[in-house]
Amino acid sequence: MSKPQYAILRFAKYKGPEIGNIEAHNERTKEKYASNPDVDISRSKYNFHLIEPKRKYRAEAERQIKEAGCRTRSDSVRVVEALVTATPEFFQGKKKSEIRAYFQEALTFLQQNQAPKTIISAVVHMDEKTPHMHLSFVPLTVDGRLSAKEIVGNKKKLTQWQDKFWEHMVRKYPDLERGESASQTGRDHIPPRVFKEMTLLLKQKAKLEELLAGIGAFNAKSRAAEIAAFMDQYIPAVERMYNLMKKYQVAFMETTMENKKLKQKNTQLEQSLEKATQESTLKQLADAKLRRDYADAVAVLDRIPKEVLDVYTRGSGRKERPIEQNL
Repeated sequence: MSKPQYAILRFAKYKGPEIGNIEAHNERTKEKYASNPDVDISRSKYNFHLIEPKRKYRAEAERQIKEAGCRTRSDSVRVVEALVTATPEFFQGKKKSEIRAYFQEALTFLQQNQAPKTIISAVVHMDEKTPHMHLSFVPLTVDGRLSAKEIVGNKKKLTQWQDKFWEHMVRKYPDLERGESASQTGRDHIPPRVFKEMTLLLKQKAKLEELLAGIGAFNAKSRAAEIAAFMDQYIPAVERMYNLMKKYQVAFMETTMENKKLKQKNTQLEQSLEKATQESTLKQLADAKLRRDYADAVAVLDRIPKEVLDVYTRGSGRKERPIEQNL
């Protein structure tokens, strides 16, 4: 089973001095990127623009806002940045022209949903781990108001953006799945696909148990090949499940540490941290069930007769692969 490939769209809002910082990053005007080790400056020559900025981001934003006749405060959002990418697997084996076509399609989508004249820059970075596009625009509404809140401001709106983005992109890229919202990918959340993967594994476990139930001293050799062939699917599925669980267990530990630091730093955060702790408790319960199911899936392997294991390890190109028993 290949890894899911997700279409990814994220938004960030910027008000003042930080606009210059994102411009420096996006347009690669810094000489060094010590703070971002993911940038490989030897590959920066492969970066490309789909929309070139005509002037500095902040200056262009102020020009558009003035032209629209909008009043601003110091805390008004002047620039919204859309980050467009996909999971790394999606880009594997693709030529630069194919990668460009993906981002061009994403740009078309954004231009259909935000006035093209408000877009300041659209630049694709090829010099980091995964190709991605930074598209910066001034959050002006159709009727000329400055309102990032109206455009990308709440959970419902962000969900609508995600839905529409996936619906647009999947027409040309049918293998893409809908990206999960930022609220879903929060570290206290176990993505639905983890449970889906476990459900599939448990179905395979039931099938393996069925095969093992029918094996005895008289038919072990004849049934060995059938069971060994099934193990070719089962053992990689167990390994994949282990890696998924390990990934989200590590993330959960990091969240706990972050919450402790925040609590020491600012007592006003106590209420939100109590909520986070409740969410963490729910995740611990989910973790516990996943762990039990995983342990059951591994335990079945202990019941496989030696005759079957011999056939499995002798199979074409197979190697004995250790299964992690404990997380």
